[in-house]
Formats: sequence, C-alpha cells, structure tokens
Amino acid sequence: MSGTTIPRLVIAAPSSGAGKTTVATGLMAAFAEAGLSVSPHKVGPDYIDPGYHALATGRPGRNLDAYLCGPGRIAPLFLHGAAGADLAVVEGVMGLFDGASGQGELSSTAQVAKLLRAPVVLVVDASSQSRSVAALVHGFASWDPQVRLAGVILNKVGSDRHEELLRDAMDSSGVPVLGALRRGEQARTPSRHLGLVPVAERRAEALESVRALAARVRAGCDLDALLALARAVPELTEQAWDPAAEAAGAVADESGTADGSTGPAGAGKPLIAVAGGAAFTFSYAEHTELLTAAGAEVVPFDPLRDERLPAGTRGLVIGGGFPEVYAPELSANAPLRAAVAELAATGAPVTAECAGLLYLSRSIDGKPMCGVLPADARMTERLTLGYREAVATADNVLAAAGTRVRGHEFHRTVLEPGAGPSPAWGLTYPQRRVEGYVSGGVHASYLHVHWAAEPSLARRLVASTARGARAEAVGGAR
Repeated sequence: MSGTTIPRLVIAAPSSGAGKTTVATGLMAAFAEAGLSVSPHKVGPDYIDPGYHALATGRPGRNLDAYLCGPGRIAPLFLHGAAGADLAVVEGVMGLFDGASGQGELSSTAQVAKLLRAPVVLVVDASSQSRSVAALVHGFASWDPQVRLAGVILNKVGSDRHEELLRDAMDSSGVPVLGALRRGEQARTPSRHLGLVPVAERRAEALESVRALAARVRAGCDLDALLALARAVPELTEQAWDPAAEAAGAVADESGTADGSTGPAGAGKPLIAVAGGAAFTFSYAEHTELLTAAGAEVVPFDPLRDERLPAGTRGLVIGGGFPEVYAPELSANAPLRAAVAELAATGAPVTAECAGLLYLSRSIDGKPMCGVLPADARMTERLTLGYREAVATADNVLAAAGTRVRGHEFHRTVLEPGAGPSPAWGLTYPQRRVEGYVSGGVHASYLHVHWAAEPSLARRLVASTARGARAEAVGGAR
C-alpha cells in the first residue's frame, strides 16, 4: 500500500519547563526563514502554543490529542494539516512519557511519536548537571524501544566548558547532540494565570520574540542534521482526514437541496459568526473547516471592537479565551452584548465554550455581560484543569441526546450556578456531575471539545442554523 512521506520531527523533553516551546518554535521559525514550508503541530489540548507556531510558520497551528480525538485519528489529522509542507515539527507536552492521568501512555508525546513513526529530539535542561545528562538520556532512550530517541538538544548551557563536559558525557550514550543553547537572556514571552499570553494580544512583540528564538536556534543547533533526520522517516499509509467527507450534507439534509441554498427564498449558505480577537483566541483550526464543509459561511468578528454581529448572522460560535482579562472592555461594548442577546432570544443556534459561556452570563466579576444565561462568573485562585468524558443529556443544537464526547477543562473562574435546568452535558469522568446550559438554541459549557473527534457536532450546528434560516426566509416571504 502506497503512503505519504512528510519529513517530521517530534520535540520532547523529560519534563515541563525544559524548553520545548523555545526549541520547537525556534526550529519552526528558523526553517521557515530558510524557505521551507513548515507545518506546526502541538501534542495535547493547548491553544496558546499553536498561536506562536502559526506566527513562526505562516500556517495554522494544529493540535494532536489522542485523548480528545482517539489514537486512530492522529496520523490522519497530521496528514491533513501537513499536506504540502516540506517539514512538520511537532511540539510535545509535559514529559515525553506523561499522558492523561491514570490512562497509561494515552495522549503522551511518546504515543503520538509512535503513531506518526517520527524521530524524537529530546530537549534537556542541562543547567545543573554534567555527566548525569548521559544517564538521564540513556533512561529515556531505553524506556520504550518503540520510541526512537534520535537526538538531544542541550538547553540552558552555562559556558563553553560546560558544553564540552556535556558533549563528552553524551559521547558514550549513543544519542547524538544536535544542538546546545546557552543559558541567559531568553526571548520575552510573558505569562499569566493560564500560561503564555496569546499571540493575538501582543502580535508585534510576539513576532519579535519568534525571530529571536529563530536566531538562537540557528546559532546553537545543527539545522542540516535535524533536517536530514526529519527526512529519514517511513511513509505514513493512513488516509488524510478530510473535513468535506466528515461534514458534507448538513445543509442539504435540512433544506432538501444539495447546492447550499436554504429554501425557496434563496437565503444562500447559513452564516455562522465566530468570535475572535484578543479575548477569544481558543479555537481548533478544524472547527472552521468542518463548519465550512458542512455548508456554512463562516465569518469572524471581534467582541472587543465590533458593535454589531456580521450582517446576516443566523448562528453563533463563541469559543475559549480570556474574557476575564477583558471584562471591562467587553462590558463597555453594550451594542454587541445586546445584539448577542437578541439573536439568542430568537432561538438561533448559539454555542459557547468556556470563555463563551462566561460572555453569555449576566456578569464577570460584577461587569455586565450578555445576560443570556441566568448565572454570574467570577475569578478564583483555583485552577480547574483536566480531561473529561461527557454525554449530551437532551437534544440540542449541537448534539443529539446520548452523544458521547471527550473534552478538556482549563479555567480559573467559577460560574454560579454551574448548570441550568437543562444542562449541556452530563459528565461521566473523572466524576459524575451535570454542567452548562441548554436553553432554546443556546448550548453553553466549560467543556472544550475537538469536533474532529465527533463531526456530527458541526453537521448538527450547521443543519440547525440552515433550518432556522430557511424558516425565517419562508416566514419573510409570506
């Protein structure tokens, strides 16, 4: 069976904090600056690092999460995202062998590397060791023989003498050193309560940071050796994931037509507005691709700047982000808050995740929001973080009753009350509880779900939007 060969590398580390993001983003930028088309990927559910990856490469940053999407979709999603690229760089998550809690290797960088049959380059924080680095690398290289640990990049090296000691120690390990980066001034990548500040909030500074990372990596790493390693990979025989095949037919199913029209009034494709801008940066690239493939016209808007929804909006998607950081500005945009509330009152499909849930509430830390949901949000010191399993408790615009999904929670806010009379989801793992709100056409929840794992969500949302648009067009024609 013939396959596809895409040069690829996985950048991993023994633990968090070793410098994976620095090295991976720097490599992406350095290779892109050299004229290669670089496809960026991130293991796990993280939304923020892919923003920096996209800035470094000019291509969408994409996630590879075996818990959210299932191991069988990792290679297909990778092939879809990396199509046409000269090189793919995959940044790992946590330590190389760390995955979903209590689930063995599931969702670990090691599992993704095996599924992609990709060589692993280990980034080691060498700041407080010399000969011990060889023992550490030997342990990681021998732990799972199916993981090909093909090279090491030494990070936070103190001096020429320190580098010499480290390289001498590594000579006996059998794992080549492919780079050494000096300790010292790091590129400025500020953080706050949920990690790095997203690119959308500091684009000019972020671009400068990415260029600085590229320069550091170019000076300290053997790019030719890394590229040769990436090119010496086997074919992937899986078929690329195809949003058109996954989501086709939603509009036709609802309208009885196959040409994208939504009824006799000729309303055209149903328009779904998607929140973006600095306050709403959390979104998987595949979501928009699925909505488009299902027959929607997808139009972005920025709740911080736009006082109106896009003209013709019939459905609304509000993803994750940082509304708590921008609560005063979001609250000050009263015309848009009123427009969102008015759309929701018509029964139009509105789906919201995490930040979107808060935006639809009455208030965030006392600042008025859209008032669509009878709940109030506030910041806390407690981080809610982890994978979840859930089931739709009733039919709604996003999911049919009984639909099972895997998702992820990541927030430092509390919504009171946390669930409405008709909850969005019944969580079944790691504990049982109900969560979120379903009311009319609104589906709002803290749960982040990757729609590539359950394309029926996109199909159902577009079909619901098309049905509403068709009904409005018919009613208006009377």
